[in-house]
Amino acid sequence: MTDVNMFDDDKPQNKQVGGSHYMYYDIQPYEFISKNNLSFFQGCVIKYVCRYMHKNGVEDLDKIIHYCELEKKKLQDATPEQLENWIDGYRKWKAESEDNI
Repeated sequence: MTDVNMFDDDKPQNKQVGGSHYMYYDIQPYEFISKNNLSFFQGCVIKYVCRYMHKNGVEDLDKIIHYCELEKKKLQDATPEQLENWIDGYRKWKAESEDNI
């Protein structure tokens, strides 16, 4: 009889290219980001938060700060219409996410 799990190691989420810093977690950052429909900004912050202790230390912390500063500037420079569009997008995302639970 064939083992149904024999190809599990071939799944992309079960391997990592260029290190093992994400393999410490039960769920890879990519899977968490994807399943939670996070934005590019949020995904970058999650990625660096998860890896800084196992890869680049202070440099990764600096990257987290940099991405937060970029997002802060984006929000500060946004027009009221842009802010409203982002809020509407968030509400839609939240409703869709709750429907999938």
